Amino acid sequence: MLTAAALPGALLPAPESGTIPLTVIDPADESVVAEVAGVRAEAAERAVTAAAAALPDWAATPLAARSAALRAIAADLKAAGEDTGPDNLALLMTRETGKRLAESRAEIAFSADFFAWFAEAAPEALAEQPLSTPGRRFRVRRTPLGVVAAITPWNFPLSIPARKIAAALAAGCTVVLKPSELTPVSALRLVEICHRHLPDGALTSVTGDPVGLTAALTGDPRVAAVSFTGSTRVGGIVAQQCAARFVPAVLELGGRGPFVVGAEADLDGALDALMIAKFRNNGASCIAANNVFVHQDHYHPFVERLADRVMGLRLGNPADERTDLGPLITADQQRRLTGLVADADARGARVLTGPQHAGKGFFVSPAVVECPDDVALWSEEIFGPVAAVRSFTDEDALIGEINGWGYGLGGYVCDSPDRAQRLASALRIGIVGINNGAPNNPRVPFGGFGASGLGREGGVSGLLAFTGEQTLSEPA
Repeated sequence: MLTAAALPGALLPAPESGTIPLTVIDPADESVVAEVAGVRAEAAERAVTAAAAALPDWAATPLAARSAALRAIAADLKAAGEDTGPDNLALLMTRETGKRLAESRAEIAFSADFFAWFAEAAPEALAEQPLSTPGRRFRVRRTPLGVVAAITPWNFPLSIPARKIAAALAAGCTVVLKPSELTPVSALRLVEICHRHLPDGALTSVTGDPVGLTAALTGDPRVAAVSFTGSTRVGGIVAQQCAARFVPAVLELGGRGPFVVGAEADLDGALDALMIAKFRNNGASCIAANNVFVHQDHYHPFVERLADRVMGLRLGNPADERTDLGPLITADQQRRLTGLVADADARGARVLTGPQHAGKGFFVSPAVVECPDDVALWSEEIFGPVAAVRSFTDEDALIGEINGWGYGLGGYVCDSPDRAQRLASALRIGIVGINNGAPNNPRVPFGGFGASGLGREGGVSGLLAFTGEQTLSEPA
């Protein structure tokens, strides 16, 4: 078991502030992974003070030097992902989240890719642009916004912080990270790695009281930008807090992840893509397939084949390489999802349930549920290993229904190339996988429309989000 002393990335609170003991639980067997000294809201002020003090020097650091620091962090992260020792980062992530060990290793590599990408993109994207007109010269500069508060969830405890931290640091900002109190271990290890290559104060972290720390960060007048990933409900509160100070906010919020199997789809390819999009990360992905629409011509055979695949999933210890599906993060999440499935069953849905898990842990049996549209399982974000399925015939009506939800983070279309492109382009969704179940990449923008959030992370857009434009005009 780890203790707070084993997590040097933690920002230690002053004695008078007190601490909040955080017990990190392995959701697979309910054992204790770590004891972390969480902090209260007043610790956020000290973290921002350190970030504000470091800001002038870091913002003035040449782009080449900032990029070199990010590349060094990327290299250390890749090395951490290859470590197989008893206290290695992948195993720690698996133990605190319940995701499979292979997925933890992949997340570490993905996190390293964010640091490498922003190191590569920054020199060109942030370069000064000279312009001229008769009698006038202009210089358009990109300047760092300042101290950034990065507030992150539990489901990807390394890659979501990495996406925010790497972009903000590349832009010349300093960062205060508030990771989830449910999964602080991976994030604090990331902070520890970053500290090897950054000046003091460029990156600080606070975890503990989620409501108090978030309010303290968004309300601090020295915080110049906020990047938040979480639920639409909490995102709305954060947006209001930021709006009161006219602080720019990047918000990556909830979604409903439509997955469409069209009339001319390759069913084998569509099934493979769906298994990734639905069951990756135990179904707890921001862009997980949520509502599965299958064209009536393929509906019954596709659902039966999907059920066969789901029945073959192996539940168990996520550190065992043979496991296909781990647990949910908490007992509350377990109860919520089993309750949604039971409610659908009681309301007449056809429920095809996969294997059960005996013993401890917050496991939920994977399931395929043929849903009428008036059950909560169909209308809510599932965030677990349950596929809600319906048939469709009218593509225009389907587009209208999906766009009418008001959510638009991620989605998927499996069909012939021309048909899939046309349907995907008509959806008001930030990132759409066409005939694939893993559409995201550090080089492309990621974010949603409507209730799924504001702004973009990743790609050049994610870098520029932490900068402001300044125009200098002088006589020619």
